This record gives sequence, C-alpha cells and structure tokens, in this order.
Amino acid sequence: MTSATDLQIEQVQGEALKEPKFLAAWSQFTDQAAGFYSCAAWLLATSQGLNHDPHVLVARRGGQWVGVLPLSLVRSALFGRFLVSLPYVNTAGVVACDTAAAVGLIDRAVALADELDVRFLELRHERPVEHPRLNQQRTDKVHMRLLLPDSSEMLWKALSPKVRNQIRKGQKQDFEIHWGGLEVLNEFYAVFSRNMRDLGTPVFSQKLFSSLLEGFPESAEFCTLTTAGRAAAGSLLIHGPGVTQVPSASALREFNRQNANMLMYWQLLCRAIERGQKTFDFGRSSQDSNTYRFKKQWGAEGEPAVWQYYVRKGDISEMRPESAKYRLLIKTWQRLPVPLTRWIGPPIVRGIP
Repeated sequence: MTSATDLQIEQVQGEALKEPKFLAAWSQFTDQAAGFYSCAAWLLATSQGLNHDPHVLVARRGGQWVGVLPLSLVRSALFGRFLVSLPYVNTAGVVACDTAAAVGLIDRAVALADELDVRFLELRHERPVEHPRLNQQRTDKVHMRLLLPDSSEMLWKALSPKVRNQIRKGQKQDFEIHWGGLEVLNEFYAVFSRNMRDLGTPVFSQKLFSSLLEGFPESAEFCTLTTAGRAAAGSLLIHGPGVTQVPSASALREFNRQNANMLMYWQLLCRAIERGQKTFDFGRSSQDSNTYRFKKQWGAEGEPAVWQYYVRKGDISEMRPESAKYRLLIKTWQRLPVPLTRWIGPPIVRGIP
C-alpha cells in the first residue's frame, strides 16, 4: 500500500528549474513514467515562447520522485490570471506513480492557485484524477489519434478511394515540399498567421515556435508546401516517444481545390511512419465538427480529453472562443490586416489559457 504520510511536495521555480541535476532527475522520471507531455522541454519552451512564469511541483517519497506537475502562470491585463498545465499543449497535468502522490500534487497546486490569486487552475488530463477541489471539467473534445501501420504502402491501402483521389490531385499540382527548422519558420508562419486571422483568432508569436524548435532539437520540424514562391500550407511536427503530433497546422483556403492540405497531411503521416512511430496525434476536436470529420477520414479515432479545473472566480466557459461575448470580436478580427494581427495578436493570445 502507498501512504501519504511520508510524501513530500516541493515547489521549484526560477533559475532552480534550469539546474542540470534537477533537469536530469525530471527527465529520468517522466521517461520512466511515460510522461512526455509533462517533461521539462514542454514547460520551458512554452514558458519562454509565451512569456509565462513556470512552476514545477515535485512529489518525493524516500527521496525518490513519485510525481510531477508542471504549471504555467498565465497573466493578462485583459483576462486575469490563470494557472495551467500546460498552455498550448493538449495533454499535460499530473504524472504520478500512485493516487496519494497525485492527490498531494493537486493539493499543492490548489494552494498555489490561492496564493497567486488566479481565476482558475486548469489541468489538461486524459483520465480524471479524483480530487474534492476540482469542481469543474470539460469533456466536450476528444484527441484524434491514428494507429500507424508499418509502411506508407499499408496506410495508402487503408485509405478510402476518396482520400486517395484527393492526395493524387495534390500530387499533380506544382507544390514544392520543404522540411526543416528555423529556415522554414517564415514560410510556416506566413500561412499560420493568415489562417488564424481568417478564423478570427489572435496568432501566437514566432518566438513560441522557435522556442519549441530549440526545446526539441531532435524531434521538432516544419513541413511546408509552396507554389510559385508562395507558401500554401504549413505544419509543425513534434515526434515524441512512439507518437508524432501536429500541434499547429494550416492551409490557405484558396489552395483547397488543389488539395494542398490533403497532400500535406499525407506527407506528415509518411514522415511519422518513416521514423518508426506507432501513433499519429492529429490534436483535439469537438465531435462531429469539420476538423473532427477531416481527421476521421484518415482513420483517426477519438480518445478522451478530460480537462479538470479548480475554479475560484467566474466560469471556465467565459474563456472559450465559442462564448457569445466574443462573436463580435471574432468578426472584427477577421477584417484586420494580417501584418497588424501579427503585431497585436501575440500579446493577447499569451494571456488566454
């Protein structure tokens, strides 16, 4: 049996987070506990890229790590303060060896939320952790994931004739496919920032993406499609242990008829298979939404996403883009020049959990 009596919870922040000994212990624990999304690189890269204050809660028993919870303090003059694990990342939250460690970490996170006077604590789990202070949750979205075969030929045969036909149409266009790091960032960002404007959503800064490349030097890369010197589609891939995910991807609407997006995703899936990955994570989607159906056509299946909250002020629905109070703002944003949105968007979106 496990016991909470000898459990110790430590809060680490500031320069102590970057101590080599601490980082090594953190990496060793998350590697063993399959806690890729709660590893040091995610917290440090997103905190640097979004200008958030990082905190880490560590649970130890007998001097050994038995749990970890990375957290970012999100601050905004417009929206308030939030404690999140983790912004930009679909899955994070508590990684623990046992229930006592998980509860102890959440106890300390709740206390930290009180100390920092945030509106709410948000833990982006896939399975719920029972805790009396977690008083709200969201389960309206699912992670869309595809189990990958051993070869691209096997994947091709598994696709429907409609999907294969769309990929072939894209292959017949004059798209050039580029893979790379910082040298491809501008191409990717030209598409991504335009698409976010069209959606009425403030865009992340280029700093976030360069920070992710720096944080995952061996496993993060961009894929872009260009034609006549113009970027038509772009995506960021991060290859984790056994799983390739696409945290950000966009294609310009005027290239829909040329099937740029279909061709790009075929390239992404083949890339994951080439690297020997077992799963492709398309990201979260609302069930039966357009993005859900897009991912479903590739064979992806929905897996639970359970985001849990300790709410101190207001309601979690107030911060969702589908909230009625944001409809006019979204329509206004869609009419702004793209260069303007690249300038004013990042300071806004960094304050949205």
